Amino acid sequence: MSSSLRLEKVTPDNVDAACRLKVRPDQEGLVAPVAKSLAEAYVHPEIAWPRLIFDGEQLVGFVMGFFDVQFDPDNPDDRFRSGIWRLNTAADQQGRGYGRFAVESVCEEVRRRGRTHVTVTWAPGEHGPEEFYLRLGFRLTGEKSGDQVVGELALTGA
Repeated sequence: MSSSLRLEKVTPDNVDAACRLKVRPDQEGLVAPVAKSLAEAYVHPEIAWPRLIFDGEQLVGFVMGFFDVQFDPDNPDDRFRSGIWRLNTAADQQGRGYGRFAVESVCEEVRRRGRTHVTVTWAPGEHGPEEFYLRLGFRLTGEKSGDQVVGELALTGA
């Protein structure tokens, strides 16, 4: 993995490039496009944390974290969660460690905010990210969020 990896905020200078970022065609039904994520971030600014992933000057992906969301708002005993809302890696950039970098970056931000667990949901399916998240240490919780499964990672050193 390159030492020049970094996350950047979405700005007027890079938003068009962000919206052009595309995953592989077989993944398009499994993850929302970046433009939809940015719209969701706009209407949920209190919880959304959208960031672009750069390797040097090249845009290689998008990640959006979320912070302190009650998983089941109808259940006051359900704990608040933080984690990964979206992860899109450019089709021609997959398998190079950018997704791992993005997940680790969100984990660090969750840890910085004083939380001890990271949650992620994903659409199950042949080309879905389940194996990716399981390799990173996420465990299935047995819960569902809509039609997506829920995974959770306990942070060490929190």
